[in-house]
Amino acid sequence: MNPKQNTVAGVILAGGLARRMNNADKGLVTLNNKPLISYVLRELSTLLDEIYISANRNVNTYAQFGYPVITDLSTDFSGPLAGILSVMSATQADVLIVVPCDSPLIKTEHLQQLLKTLTKEHCDLTVAFDGERLHSVFLGLKTNLKPSLEAYLKSGERKVETWLKQHDWKITDFSNQSHIFTNINTYEELDQLTIALNKS
Repeated sequence: MNPKQNTVAGVILAGGLARRMNNADKGLVTLNNKPLISYVLRELSTLLDEIYISANRNVNTYAQFGYPVITDLSTDFSGPLAGILSVMSATQADVLIVVPCDSPLIKTEHLQQLLKTLTKEHCDLTVAFDGERLHSVFLGLKTNLKPSLEAYLKSGERKVETWLKQHDWKITDFSNQSHIFTNINTYEELDQLTIALNKS
């Protein structure tokens, strides 16, 4: 299977409010002088041609990265699932690979593993697992789940894991490399990762 095909699209989630970072737009916060989203874009673009950025602020700035920027269909910052639904409405792809904008240690090979699990297991979706917990915004999923997702959000629900577990799902096991899920939720974490990367 050649993953670089029209039936698979990538989604970078950059639509949150980052309340613990004074409402900064996390995808545009810089790590070693590069926006966080650029790290994820570099790896995803190696794997896929069709990529969408899910963002609700600074849309023109995100558009400068050269990929379509999709805003939520709702205006209340309803969370990751709202971003995924909006991309489902914009793409003809059969499968989405979903990653957050604030995890700069993710590599192309990790995204490929999500795709391989989805193909091998013939499941509706796959979720990254670090040996202790699920990382529910690292996903591979089929776009034919759109009606289910629409109904779930319309009912007022928002929790990602609750929706995922309503379907035929499998984990993609990253137990031996859990460090890849290091993400940035505070400026302190940003400083710590900057120091760690510059030491390595």
